[in-house]
Amino acid sequence: MTAMDRPGLGIGLRVLSGVLMASMLVCVKAVSADVPLGEIVFFRSAFAVIPLILFLWLRGEFPQGLATKRPMGHLLRASFGALALFASFAAIARLNLAEAILIAQLSPILMAIAAVALLGERLTVWRVGGLALGFAGVVVMVWPELGADGASGMRFAGLLLGLLSAALTALALIMVRSLNRTESPGAIALYFVLASMLGALATLPWGWVMPSSGTLLLLVFAGLFGGFAHIAMTLAFRYAEATRLAPFEYIALLWPILADLLIFRLSLSTSFLLALPLIMLGAFTAAAEKTRSPTRPA
Repeated sequence: MTAMDRPGLGIGLRVLSGVLMASMLVCVKAVSADVPLGEIVFFRSAFAVIPLILFLWLRGEFPQGLATKRPMGHLLRASFGALALFASFAAIARLNLAEAILIAQLSPILMAIAAVALLGERLTVWRVGGLALGFAGVVVMVWPELGADGASGMRFAGLLLGLLSAALTALALIMVRSLNRTESPGAIALYFVLASMLGALATLPWGWVMPSSGTLLLLVFAGLFGGFAHIAMTLAFRYAEATRLAPFEYIALLWPILADLLIFRLSLSTSFLLALPLIMLGAFTAAAEKTRSPTRPA
C-alpha cells in the first residue's frame, strides 16, 4: 500500500462529502421560499471560495496553480456548471430533496453518452443500458404530473428543471475530463464558483432581499458546506480509486431522504419509490463499465 493508497480514508472522505453536500442542499431548500434564486447562488458560490482558496494555499497551489493555458475551456466548463447550479436550486425549491438528487444521478449516465459524441469514445451496451434504465425512471416520475396544474404543475416544472440541471452537469463533467489533462483541479473548481458568482450578480435587477439573521446564516453555511464538500470529494479520489468509491456514491442519496422525512416532514411519493431502483440501476450499469474495461483509454 502506497502513501496515497489509503482506501479507508478515501471512503470516509467520500461519505463525508455526501453529508456536507446534503447539508448544503438542506440550507438551500430552507431559504428557497424567502430568497431569490440568484441571491442563493451568489451566497453559495461566494462562501465556497473561502475553503477552496484555503485548500489551494495549503497545497501550495495558490495563486500559481490558477495559471491556465485553456481559458476558453474554463469558460465553457464554468458556464455549464453555473447554469446547472441555477437549474438545480430552482428544482430543489419545487421538489423534495430526494427527488432532486435522484434526478441528478442521471448526470454520469448522460456524460457517458455525451462522451461518445464530443470525445469520440465508443458506444457500449453499458452506456445504452444505463441511459434506458435512467430515463425509464424519469418517465415513471414525470408521468403522473402530465396535465397537472397548481401545486402539481410546480412539481412538474421542478422535474424538468432537474433534468436540465443533469444535462448541463453532464456537459460540465465532460469539460472537466478534458481540462484535467492540463489544468489544476483546484483552478477548475475556483473558476467555476467565480463564474457562478458573476452569473448570480447579473440577477440583481430582478430583485434581491435583505435576509434575516437566521436566513443569512443558512446562506453562509450553504456556501461553506458546498466548498468543503468539494474538497472532501477531491481528497477522496486522491486516497482511493474511483472504482472502490463507486458503491458509496449511492449512499449520498440516503441523507436527502432523511432530510425530507425528519427536517422538512415531507413524505416520499409513490412515483419516487418506483423510479428509485430504475435510476439507481441505470447509474450502476453505466458505472459498471469502468470495472469491466481495464484497457479503456485515460
